[in-house]
Amino acid sequence: MLDVDLTELMDDDMSRYALVTAAAKRARQITDKAIADKEIILEKTVSLAVEEIKSGKCKIIDRSKEECNED
Repeated sequence: MLDVDLTELMDDDMSRYALVTAAAKRARQITDKAIADKEIILEKTVSLAVEEIKSGKCKIIDRSKEECNED
């Protein structure tokens, strides 16, 4: 089981939902790439995704906070 403090991974204004969604999306990307490359992954892809987020390799962009300028 993955034992990570979520507050370490979240920015001050980030929601848990955004973090979990980003980790799941990245895990799916890792799985899809492994299937395409015919690789076997021994570690859980969610663990790999969380490690990438923790190390800063993956950056989470909260699109709900983006502003749209309409002229």
